[in-house]
Amino acid sequence: MAIRNKAFAALALTSLLGVAACGSTKEDTQKEAAATPAATEEGGAAAGGGEIKEGLKIAFLPKQINNPYFTISDKGGEDAVNAVKGEYKRVGPSDTAASSQVSYINTLTTQKQDAIVISANDANAVVPALQKAKAAGIKVVTYDSDTAPEGRDLFINQAAAEDLGRSQVQLLAKQIGPEGGEIAILSATPNATNQNTWIEFMEDELKKPEYSKFKLVKIAYGNDDDQKSFEETQGLLQAYPDLKGIISPTTVGIAAAARYLQGSDAKGKVKLTGLGTPNQLRDFVKDGTIEGFELWDPGKLGYLAGYAAAALASGTITGAEGEKFTAGDLGEREVGKNGEVLLGPPTVFDANNIDDFDF
Repeated sequence: MAIRNKAFAALALTSLLGVAACGSTKEDTQKEAAATPAATEEGGAAAGGGEIKEGLKIAFLPKQINNPYFTISDKGGEDAVNAVKGEYKRVGPSDTAASSQVSYINTLTTQKQDAIVISANDANAVVPALQKAKAAGIKVVTYDSDTAPEGRDLFINQAAAEDLGRSQVQLLAKQIGPEGGEIAILSATPNATNQNTWIEFMEDELKKPEYSKFKLVKIAYGNDDDQKSFEETQGLLQAYPDLKGIISPTTVGIAAAARYLQGSDAKGKVKLTGLGTPNQLRDFVKDGTIEGFELWDPGKLGYLAGYAAAALASGTITGAEGEKFTAGDLGEREVGKNGEVLLGPPTVFDANNIDDFDF
């Protein structure tokens, strides 16, 4: 089904909505989940000059093939590739190990894809394979989670990393109140580039005088696994009985933590925020388990990445700062410093607006 914001202002903020592994390592196109603008009938020209080529082979390689967050984001990529009359492919691992994507990159290189769009499980582990792909003439776009710069041509960023990190601290502090207290972070994997960058800004934000009564006692890792994230939440509450709040910057983690809190005496007492989707967390917001959380629109992230890959593979842009290209219904976008293209600012979802969104 095509999933759409009811309020376009929601270029909303992210990371990963986890469910039980399906065991599959390759997935056919999934029609049931999307969060994208409608695909246009015409590929369109990139603003930098020249037309998007037809028949481009563009492959999406998410962190985890069986993760519904990436089902949504990659359906956006599929819509973009179809709009420019390209050939869409989606492959990937069922686990989030640092090197689990390498074999898929090598296969896509052998298949002579025109572009690979990847959300990296590890910033460095995939770089040698991606460099071989680039040497073979394949364009590389990262989305959601970046590699080291030498591994790609462009990075499609959900929102400014600093905004995402600091805003989650600000949101939790507002929920807890000026009395402060002990807080924890429930992250994805220890090597996740986006998670670690956000956490760095969280820690820096906590150094400000207004957070002097707050203490970060633990950074736990649920490995983007639902059951492990659930158990890590339980462990945090057992180890820190005075815990006042948890930030989980991963949709897997925040859903698992919410489920644990919902069934415990800590419901409403331990505040929980982070990154999640409205459909995933609506019931938790309505029953008071969560007051508010953030996210970007994952479908639009994949949609933007698909158009960026097509523009690169067509030669209408090179990834240089200042270049512009048209991304379908998202309009004109500009390449920023270090080859970064920004989707949009974070949005907070709470009881007042959560029913305005459907993704």
